[in-house]
Amino acid sequence: MSKNVGSPLSPRRWLRSAGYAWAGVRAVYRSEANFRIEVWAAALALGLTLVLDAPLAPILLTCALVLSLELLNSAVEAVVDLISPDPHPLAKVAKDAAAGAVYVAAFFALLVGLSVLGPRLWALVSG
Repeated sequence: MSKNVGSPLSPRRWLRSAGYAWAGVRAVYRSEANFRIEVWAAALALGLTLVLDAPLAPILLTCALVLSLELLNSAVEAVVDLISPDPHPLAKVAKDAAAGAVYVAAFFALLVGLSVLGPRLWALVSG
């Protein structure tokens, strides 16, 4: 017999799910230096965006993309370590590909940041 988990729209179910998600974010923040760096880089980028009165949406989206991919990268690494504690070529491919996704997103986030914030920063420093 299946367990009754309630309506998918139940506030209680949503809060429970949000709690699990937040626990994952906290765990990755505590254990992954790169995630902490990226969180603070995002805070800096968002702060600069507000100070420079630049368009917020592209900066928000790129920050969300990089942070989300870093969370997924951490999940992939944890699962790979769980199922393949000894070195294996396919485990390396999985971990490297997940890390590569973060790298690609971070590179393009930098380009977005430069294109959105760069001209305003240049105007500010050049007078």
